[in-house]
Amino acid sequence: MSKITEALKKSAEEMELQKKEIVFSDKPPSDEPPKLYRPQGRGLASSSQSHKLPLEERLRNRIYIAKATDDSGIDPRIVTYFDPKSAISEQYRIIRTHIQLNHLPKPLKTIMISSALHGEGKTITAVNLAIIMAHDLEKTVLLVDCDLRGGTIHQLLSVNPTGGLSDILINDIPLEAAFYKTRINNLTILPRGGIPHNPSELLGSKRMRKLLEELKSKFDYIVLDSPAIIPLTDASVLGSMVDGVISIVQAYRTPRRMVEHAQNLFKHVHAKIVGFILTQAEDYLPKYMYRYLHRDKLDNLADKSDNLAELTQ
Repeated sequence: MSKITEALKKSAEEMELQKKEIVFSDKPPSDEPPKLYRPQGRGLASSSQSHKLPLEERLRNRIYIAKATDDSGIDPRIVTYFDPKSAISEQYRIIRTHIQLNHLPKPLKTIMISSALHGEGKTITAVNLAIIMAHDLEKTVLLVDCDLRGGTIHQLLSVNPTGGLSDILINDIPLEAAFYKTRINNLTILPRGGIPHNPSELLGSKRMRKLLEELKSKFDYIVLDSPAIIPLTDASVLGSMVDGVISIVQAYRTPRRMVEHAQNLFKHVHAKIVGFILTQAEDYLPKYMYRYLHRDKLDNLADKSDNLAELTQ
C-alpha cells in the first residue's frame, strides 16, 4: 500500500501544478504584484529552486507553450489553436465575453491591442484572442498587423505574405491581394507588408481611416495589433480610429507609472480604453477543487496497480 499512497500523493501534486492565467479588468493593475505561485511542471524550476533564479529567468520559465499537434508551423504560444480546452484558452474566452457583452453605447467592432512598453505580450494576446473570437462566435474576424516596423503575426500563424497593410496604404493594392486565410475558420489576417520609412504617417493618414471603414463592412470584428504607445506614436494615431483599446500589462515588469502614462496618452487622443489584460500572472484552483475535479482520475489510478509502480519511479 505504500507505493499506492506515494503514487496518489505524487499524482495529486502533479494535478496541482499552477497554470498561468490572463487577468482582464477595466481598471489598471495596482502597485502590489499578484502572489507568485511557482510552477513545478516539465521544463520549469521547482518551487525550492525558482526563488533563487533571477526574476527574468523565472518569467521566461512561466511562458505557456502548447505542444504542437500538427505540421501547420503555427507558433506553440498560440495555445487557443493547439489547446483550445486549456485553462489559458478559457481566460481568452472570458475576455471575449467581456468584449461581446459590453454595455458601451457603441458596439466594439474594431479593437486595438496595445501596451505601454515593448515585450509585454500584446501580439501573442491579439492572435489568441482573434482565434477564440473567430472560433467561438462563428463571426468573421480580421486580424490586422499594424506594427509596420516589425510585426510578426504572419510568422506566428505560419503565413508567407507577398503584400500587406503598408502595401495597401502606399501602393494602393487591392484588399483581396493582402488578405490571407488561416487554418482557423472565420479568421483572416492582414499582415504588415513591407517596412516603410514613415509608419506613423501612414497609420495616421486619411487612407488608413478610410481603410478601416471599408474593412468594417467586410468583417464582423477587427482586431488590430499595434506597437507600444510610449516609445512610438503609432498607437496614438490608431487609438482615435478604433472603437476600443485593450492595454496589455505584464506582471512583475511594467511599472504602474508607465501604465498610467500610457493611459494618459490614449486619453489625450480621445481613445477609449475598455480594459487591461495582465499577462504573466499566475493563479490556481483551490486544492479541494482539484480533488473534486480529478477524483475519478485518482480512483482510476488506485485501480491500476501496474501503473502505480511506474509513477513512483
